[in-house]
Amino acid sequence: MSLLKLRRRPEPAVRMAERERRLVWRLAALLLDYPSRDTLAMVDQLSSAADELPDEVRPQLAGMLTHLRTTSPIDLAADYVATFDMRRRASLHLTFYAYGDTRKRGMALLRFKHAYRHAGVELGDQELPDHLPVLLEFAATVDPIGGERLLGEHLPVIELLRLSLSDSGSPYAGVLGAVVATLPPLTTADRRRIAELAAEGPPEEEVGLEPFSMDPTMFAQSEGRR
Repeated sequence: MSLLKLRRRPEPAVRMAERERRLVWRLAALLLDYPSRDTLAMVDQLSSAADELPDEVRPQLAGMLTHLRTTSPIDLAADYVATFDMRRRASLHLTFYAYGDTRKRGMALLRFKHAYRHAGVELGDQELPDHLPVLLEFAATVDPIGGERLLGEHLPVIELLRLSLSDSGSPYAGVLGAVVATLPPLTTADRRRIAELAAEGPPEEEVGLEPFSMDPTMFAQSEGRR
């Protein structure tokens, strides 16, 4: 009898095929990124892809797609900046919630850097490696197991971001809800961590993070994303 036992991957909160999970991650990566001209030109194509998803997640993405279709590009750009760039509690950088711009955050960023390099890709210097759309694209198109692991480790942050966006009535909240549905259900420890992060807020210490930005070749195959 073998002494080795394979550890089963945790089941997602919503039962779906692996292809469907990766599709959610790919769509979310695009919808949570800056609403560029290229993304807006793909809205009908993205809507068709979303129609293939289970009933539990399809409406959450549909709301954001409708928002993109019915809102002017100028208003979309302004809303994106106001939502994610001007509010400390709505950052798309996953390590920011626990570490802010402190020295400890640099070590947390290395966790992402090592995962990307282990999969044989390098990130360009335009974005830090903990940016949620980058991680979602990595999970969808490069390494679903490694990407899922990082997403699961940061599930409390992703859920906290979803709650923050939901409280402000943002259509982006649905996209976060779809991502949460692809991950294991929140545990008691996760909910405790969410409460801690919500109560404390990101630390204030300011330091440079340039040494932890990535090499300019990472995701070279995905440069058309923006």
